[in-house]
Amino acid sequence: MQITKTTFDINRHHIHLECAITDNEGIKHSFNGILDSGAPRTEFSDLFLLHTGLLTQHNPQVDIPPGLQSQKHSKINIPLIEICNQQLIEFEVYVATFESSWGIDALIGLDFFRRFQLTIDYNNGLLISKPYSPQ
Repeated sequence: MQITKTTFDINRHHIHLECAITDNEGIKHSFNGILDSGAPRTEFSDLFLLHTGLLTQHNPQVDIPPGLQSQKHSKINIPLIEICNQQLIEFEVYVATFESSWGIDALIGLDFFRRFQLTIDYNNGLLISKPYSPQ
């Protein structure tokens, strides 16, 4: 069982993580994500996915409802995602339009938390993660 340690900046408003995805051509793309335990599923910005080539079309007509900062509009499988140095293969995520002021590429949701035991050591800015062992 692989235990990993990932640092984060405790001075930021959210837990921001530098992560990576690997596209269908085997090219690795870094992304800026935030941990969001209130999001049931992981969401990626449609503009980021367009940049990586995993999304081939952008629909600029997606409206973000008042009071929200993102709007989910489809799903996609990511060949390989690395979050906290843990790998997820063929991981299904939502494609969403994000408010441009956000400045992030992804929300890392509860679907990640359900696969890994995650300890947040906030005082030291450290995330400790390991896969759940089969019961």
